[in-house]
Amino acid sequence: VSLAELSLMNKLIHTSLVESKQHVEILQRDPRSPLFSIKTFEELPLKKELLQGVYMMGFNRPSKIQEQALPLMLAYPPQNLIAQSQSGTGKTAAFVLAMLSRASASEKYPQCLCLAPTYELALQIGQVVRNIGKFCTDIKVNYAVRENRVLKGTVLEEQIIIGTPGTTLDWCFKQRILDLTKISLFVLDEADIMIDTQGLSFQSIRIHRALPKNCQVLLFSATYKEPVRDFAERIVIDPIVIKLREEELTLSNIRQYFMVCQSSEEQYKALCNLYGSFTIGQAMIFCQTRRLAVWLSGKMSWDGHQVAILTAELTVVQRASIIQRFREGKEKVLIATNVCARGIDVQQVTTVVNFGLPIDQDGQPDFETYLHRIGRAGRFGHRGIAFSVVERDTVGLVHKIEEYFQTTIKQLDPYDMDELEKLAA
Repeated sequence: VSLAELSLMNKLIHTSLVESKQHVEILQRDPRSPLFSIKTFEELPLKKELLQGVYMMGFNRPSKIQEQALPLMLAYPPQNLIAQSQSGTGKTAAFVLAMLSRASASEKYPQCLCLAPTYELALQIGQVVRNIGKFCTDIKVNYAVRENRVLKGTVLEEQIIIGTPGTTLDWCFKQRILDLTKISLFVLDEADIMIDTQGLSFQSIRIHRALPKNCQVLLFSATYKEPVRDFAERIVIDPIVIKLREEELTLSNIRQYFMVCQSSEEQYKALCNLYGSFTIGQAMIFCQTRRLAVWLSGKMSWDGHQVAILTAELTVVQRASIIQRFREGKEKVLIATNVCARGIDVQQVTTVVNFGLPIDQDGQPDFETYLHRIGRAGRFGHRGIAFSVVERDTVGLVHKIEEYFQTTIKQLDPYDMDELEKLAA
């Protein structure tokens, strides 16, 4: 699954803000800039129409990244900003507020330009603009994306343009319908994906070079690693940098167990015993292959369990719909391949089952995937429990995982119902 697909999926499923426990660090490079944060949206210089839109979106108070970023985005003189923030933390709403604040409804030409790596992500940003700007009826949006064909000589009257780098470049230099010299705010979303995707980085830099020197630049990225820093330094002058301290996934709040079985049929019986012993709110079951996930889903559905399945051949929209249904409790069990091992936060999940361990191409434990898999059970500081149901010839991998993480994974008898019930209690 590409980074762009994962980002779109996260945008689709995060219908409310994720309360991150990560600390926000501000690296100030512009000594002229005052730094302050806000605790309410009313403290910001927002028009009442925008405040109405914010509350209509269900944002009662700013998220951590919004507390620090919004005052800087809306400050005068305008400040350039590089912000690291994950999907679900409110970053899109933050830069949308900046665009809607900077755009002048009385001027009928593009003033704000936002670039996203894909057509679908551009449409998602546009949806947020429409929602927050619901009461700003004089501010319009247009899309510089491949599906939106415009004729040469078209006069753009929309104040906000959201597009992908390739089509935006075409509008600027080939069709000459978008005048970059009049852009006062430039937003580059998902910079890490831009860098990862061939061609997008060059296109984004070429667009940026044509902007006026006083144009405010806001750059957003889910990571703040060396390639992102290098890219940012090439296009942003004297930025203030806001970054999240790296979140360390920990095993300290997750109890880990393993069961040894002779075959996949016996693994399934062990899983049924687990499910019968625990009053499980919702559980995620991870399989190494799509074929195994489909087989397990069929078995559990036949036995009357409410099961959803998440695999890589589904479209992004289908995957997002399945995760949303699971989040709403319409299915109690989500069976997934590794496509879903990262980034999917469902607070009700307290139990994760590895139906076989994750392995790499050499047949060795995939430690990182194991960590992210069982980490689904310990989100937001909750205590969780993880079971690995393994075949006898892979027991050695369990011990390698114990050694790697300096942790203990206790063996359980899959047929000892008394012990299982004690754990459940």
